[in-house]
Amino acid sequence: MGMHYLIQAIFVLVGLLSIMAALFNWEWFFTAHNTQFIVNNVGRQRARLFYAVLGLLMIATGIYFFLNVQGIV
Repeated sequence: MGMHYLIQAIFVLVGLLSIMAALFNWEWFFTAHNTQFIVNNVGRQRARLFYAVLGLLMIATGIYFFLNVQGIV
């Protein structure tokens, strides 16, 4: 059971990182090799919006999995 909580925590933490990077426009995040595909295709501002929405989805997924493991959902 403990592994479920670790995976849920990773989803939430990565989601928070993505949201914070979008809000604070972190240079290191948006110049990283993995983000260049999105940034080059849609521009920096839309990439920020994309990563903010992606972060929200990851947090929602982590919460959903937590509630599912608890038997609430």
